[in-house]
Amino acid sequence: MAARNRAIGMAAAGRASVAWLGLLLLGLAACTSPGPAPVSDRSGRTVRSGASRPITPQIAPSANGLHTVQRGETLYAIAFANGLDYREIAIWNRLESADRILVGQVLRLAPPPGAVEIRPLDDEPVPSARPLDEATPTGPPVLREPQAVLLAYSEAGWAQVSGAPVTVVAPAVARPAPVAAIPPPPAPAASGLVDSWLWPAEGTLAGHFGAAGGKGIDIVGQRNTPVVAVAPGKVVYSGSGLRGYGQLLIVKHAGEFLSAYAHNETILVKEGDTVAAGQKIALMGDSDADRVKLHFEIRRYGKPLDPLIYLPERS
Repeated sequence: MAARNRAIGMAAAGRASVAWLGLLLLGLAACTSPGPAPVSDRSGRTVRSGASRPITPQIAPSANGLHTVQRGETLYAIAFANGLDYREIAIWNRLESADRILVGQVLRLAPPPGAVEIRPLDDEPVPSARPLDEATPTGPPVLREPQAVLLAYSEAGWAQVSGAPVTVVAPAVARPAPVAAIPPPPAPAASGLVDSWLWPAEGTLAGHFGAAGGKGIDIVGQRNTPVVAVAPGKVVYSGSGLRGYGQLLIVKHAGEFLSAYAHNETILVKEGDTVAAGQKIALMGDSDADRVKLHFEIRRYGKPLDPLIYLPERS
């Protein structure tokens, strides 16, 4: 009986060893099986390598005249995507500042009834001059000939009424003192426009304004070619939220000009930064493009302009 019990015990121990070995092999297989393993990012959150990154919402032209503000958007980028002047959107929506919009805020992208169109000062029509006698009077009518004349009681007055001759001695007229010469008015201040423009990058000019609906020019170059600000200004957008532009920078200049730099590999400045003319602001890349290039635009009052009109001739 004892021998039988020892045999049963040995068999049970063997089965346990086999089961333990099987669990060990299963664990090793799980560790070496394909698939992402959990890792921790810099913020301490557990994520999986290979997991899809969050997609940045992209601004597309509005189909219904409204736009709901998403995180990371600016009024300048919304206006840029819709071909509008950011000041018009601010007025239509009664915004206190063009630099402050709220996530979830619904913006009107069309003028409300009775809205006044914003005109550039240099585009104001000059009214035609009219003779004074043709001008429309703004006050009560003026009688050019009196109906009666009240004369003072005097010899001159009696002579005027009766027709009798009278001698009138003209009083001496004092000569006015010499008046000092009035200095000419000061010269008007500068118009606030950009004095000069620089080329944004070195490379080969490939795309032209207006060609196939192009709103700017394309400069083809090597990856990481420096991209510089064409004039002094302020960065009003930095991101990838505009469809078809990739990593995009928008800089605001004097005279309500905007310059845009698209398809960058790396952006070196942030929104709110003040940049100088010629300052390196990005590196050329192919984000959302078919090849390495810089797409460059100049806009004023929301309207695209031909950059070659403003950029200097290249030697």
